Amino acid sequence: MGSTTSEFAQTFLAARTRVLDENARVLAQLDDAAWRSAARIIGDATAVFVIGNGRSRLASEMAAMRLMHLGLTVHVAGESTAPAVAQGDVVIAVSGSGTTTTVVAAARTALDVGASVIAVTTAADSLLADTSTLVLTIEAADKLDRSGTVTTQYAGSLFEQSVLLAFDALFHSMWVESGQTAETLWARHATIG
Repeated sequence: MGSTTSEFAQTFLAARTRVLDENARVLAQLDDAAWRSAARIIGDATAVFVIGNGRSRLASEMAAMRLMHLGLTVHVAGESTAPAVAQGDVVIAVSGSGTTTTVVAAARTALDVGASVIAVTTAADSLLADTSTLVLTIEAADKLDRSGTVTTQYAGSLFEQSVLLAFDALFHSMWVESGQTAETLWARHATIG
């Protein structure tokens, strides 16, 4: 890093502005009706499972934690304590490309047992979307798009950021509608680990 302090400050300011502007654009394009349907499916489910790979998994785990704070039964697929998915459950399957093998396989398994699947992807016409009950399209580039036309950020950064922010907005909406206090949610925060 050979830049001066002032050059870095300018670059960092430009980067912050870019990240915020790109996320604002993507979030403004979300389909409110689809996200409302997602809230209903999630709220009515017996249990909620999240699955994704890499940074998509991390974003889905953050969503899972907030849904747990609402008092929902939530599991991260692939963890040793996650039970079998069953009829009445919902799987939130996160894959920017919509082609991640493990995520698509999980969606198929969930549908086979009668669970609902919510796909979160950039690709509304992907295999994951075709294997889902509901598709939440995030208008961001997937990690293989290096064209710079949708985002100038690296790989799937915009998708992963937008997944986190969209699910935080979904959580907040569900929280407001639930009427629960912040103290009630706080009581569900982890106390060990």
